[in-house]
Amino acid sequence: MDLSTLTNHQIRLAQRPVGLPGPECWQATAEPVVAPTEGGVLCQTLALSLDPAMRGWMNEGKSYIPPVEIGAVMRAGGIGRVIASENAAFPVGSLVTGGPGVQDYFLVPGDQIKRTGLARIDPRLGSVTQWLNVLGMPGMTGYFGLMDVGQPKAGETVVVSGAAGAVGQTVGQLAKIKGCRVVGIAGGSAKCEWVVKELGFDACIDYKAGPVKDGLKQHCPDGIDVYFDNVGGEILDTVLTRINRKARIVICGAISQYNNTTAVQGPKNYLSLLVNRARMEGIVVFDYAPRYMEAIAEMAAYLKDGRMKSKEDVVRGTVADFPSTLLKLFNGENFGKLVLQLAD
Repeated sequence: MDLSTLTNHQIRLAQRPVGLPGPECWQATAEPVVAPTEGGVLCQTLALSLDPAMRGWMNEGKSYIPPVEIGAVMRAGGIGRVIASENAAFPVGSLVTGGPGVQDYFLVPGDQIKRTGLARIDPRLGSVTQWLNVLGMPGMTGYFGLMDVGQPKAGETVVVSGAAGAVGQTVGQLAKIKGCRVVGIAGGSAKCEWVVKELGFDACIDYKAGPVKDGLKQHCPDGIDVYFDNVGGEILDTVLTRINRKARIVICGAISQYNNTTAVQGPKNYLSLLVNRARMEGIVVFDYAPRYMEAIAEMAAYLKDGRMKSKEDVVRGTVADFPSTLLKLFNGENFGKLVLQLAD
């Protein structure tokens, strides 16, 4: 392939957002594509993973990962195809997972392959978009958040917010496989119906249709043993009023709070943890990187035998579509794991 004919289009962070990230937060750039040196690989980006966590990465301040620097290519996970290689472990044509960022091509020097987590994927286990969902970072988050932090036991009641989203769909299906009663929380009748009829949840509460507390009272008459929280705010507060003794609260995300222009709303009902001798613990998926293959092998088998489904909301476009597509996450427009597909 003649690399000199290729142009790498990129989206960079121009300024830190206040509230929703608007057009002023982004800068489109273009650069020549550079060939890899010894040990390195050059990949074409096929698909990008759009995740709520991206909003947090834009903020300055201490977190579990350094913020995206002003002027840097926006951080994003994705799937790519190797188009030039100086590394025998990554032959031309192989598919890889990693952190390409929002750009058409990404170069990984040999001394950065391990640090960036570049790894080959097996297309026999799932499609490109499934490798960004159940077999990717959302799936790993759901698996280890539920199994290691939530520690569900057969017969227990598990509640998951953002149930129709990328992480939520994995958590709910996995909890059902493990023998739990599963109640989802989602926005809109279509999402709730899908969660119950397609994913097999026992019930799903539509937070847009009425008070969540009423739904929890109806569908969790024996209380809640595990709550997997993706939204924070009022829903977290409401769930805390219904937890059982020794309940486990898994803090994965707080999408309801990410675009606040005021202070984040913390849980007012946290004393319920004391009364019920319950535990609230956060999950950061990168902590489990050495064990990813353990989760991938288990859930790939579930996909193959039909016990688990993987729904992606795929937007086909270019990197220029990233800013507007990202906003689908924050207005509840996406249905399933949001993916921006750039090439086949």
